[in-house]
Amino acid sequence: MAVNATMASPVADAQFPVQAPVVTSIVASLLQMNGWMVALTVLLGLALYDQCMYIYRKGSIVGPAFKIPFMGPFLESVNPKFSAYHAKWMSGPLSCVSVFHKFVVIASTRDMARKILNSPNYVKPCVVDVAHKLLRPTNWVFLDGKEHVDYRKGLNILFTHQALEAYLPGHDIVYDKYFQTFVDLTKENGEKPLAYMPMFRELMCALSCRTFVGTHMDDATVKKISDDFYLITAALELVNFPFIIPFTKTWYGKKAADMVLDEFAKCAAKSKERMAAGGEVHCIMDGWIKSMMDSEAYRQKIAAGIKTEKPNMLIRTFTNFEISQTIFTLLFASQDATSSAVTWLFQIMADRPDLLDKVREENLRVRNGDRNAPLTLDLIDNLTYTRAVVKETLRYRPPVLMVPYIVKKDFPITPTYTVPKGAMVIPTTYPSLHDPEAYPNPDSFEPDRWITGDAEAQVKNWLVFGTGPHYCLGQLYVHQVLASMIGKASMHLDWKHKVTPLSEEIKVFATIFPMDDCLLTFSKRP
Repeated sequence: MAVNATMASPVADAQFPVQAPVVTSIVASLLQMNGWMVALTVLLGLALYDQCMYIYRKGSIVGPAFKIPFMGPFLESVNPKFSAYHAKWMSGPLSCVSVFHKFVVIASTRDMARKILNSPNYVKPCVVDVAHKLLRPTNWVFLDGKEHVDYRKGLNILFTHQALEAYLPGHDIVYDKYFQTFVDLTKENGEKPLAYMPMFRELMCALSCRTFVGTHMDDATVKKISDDFYLITAALELVNFPFIIPFTKTWYGKKAADMVLDEFAKCAAKSKERMAAGGEVHCIMDGWIKSMMDSEAYRQKIAAGIKTEKPNMLIRTFTNFEISQTIFTLLFASQDATSSAVTWLFQIMADRPDLLDKVREENLRVRNGDRNAPLTLDLIDNLTYTRAVVKETLRYRPPVLMVPYIVKKDFPITPTYTVPKGAMVIPTTYPSLHDPEAYPNPDSFEPDRWITGDAEAQVKNWLVFGTGPHYCLGQLYVHQVLASMIGKASMHLDWKHKVTPLSEEIKVFATIFPMDDCLLTFSKRP
């Protein structure tokens, strides 16, 4: 038998003439395949590639052994369940899923979450795939480095203790209007319970708009934004189609987002006129624009050789659309998160009348018996127990469960696992806020842990507002709003909660709400 002892391939070797018919046969078979067979072959190849890439990316971390071809657990994610999220968190410090083209790593422990939030060299916020289309890719929340700092340093001064005092008179007006609306709705419904989650969302949208843009927006536009914002939230769910298809959630959300951006740009133009004419600051937009004008005036004087006092914060001038984008993100953050917190807060207080009585007594005492005394920050600062109730609500039912980030480059998150570039990595907050070592009896609502306990010392576990360069700059504002709202309500309203089997079940809709949407009745206190 002859042996091919050369380095030539067998096909090229004249001693193996049988090879040529084999190649011819393969080519002929391929040519005989019809279009459907080719398509099926390609599809199977892509499915195999998708599966192999999932297994490769998964590596040693917890996750399904195999992926449903292409879409993964998309159908389960269309109607997300808190119990499924919780099971995922409990499965291990790191776990994963793969939905469509996106590989997602979930970090469940406090230390893993903090590592992600404090690693701007490896990750940046992404919210969800479609967020760039709704909020725009140039939005400050998606920026890194100096660009992000340029925005943030100007916004930080608008959320200081002193700055927040200027917004309080507008808050009282909104509270009075909606508290009366709650009472009227109960009467119109024959004193029967109504689902108040949608009304709390409308209240918080009105409060946010008045805080952010003041009277630059009329009541009709505020109501329009409140009605349509649900569409934006639905479009920005964690799992959704990554592209915009007509008449889908993302399409309706994009239309609503365009409307909101346009309205906020109009407000920016009005605010610039007001501040240029020497008007007083009545909202966050006014304060930011005044800071821009003060900075520009300083630069012009320095350029002209005139000595002048430097502003507390020197920032650049932003366009109306840049201002609009930024205010939009502030509304997105405040609208959903605070709506969740307010809903739980009213339900929890109704279910624990002894705690509500303590809130009511404290609020009347710090107002020296005058329940109509106007809000001040000094008054709110003296509400020790009320603020403890707020903090415990944010711990017990943290509005934001997860914060999606995109991995900019391979991220060695542990010595044995690297999150691949382009993946989504999600630090979670709920496990750290229900850690029994930090918060004994974590599933029990205990405001006193913030007064006589050591809850305040658990700073590493307190991830309600995140940490690192993208921490929530509105945390002082949130505490102020929730404490002032529940305090005022305790003195002017009585409310009852109809408890159902779903009242303590958690519904996930961007943030979290009671599954039955909080069934309440309201009446005025004598």
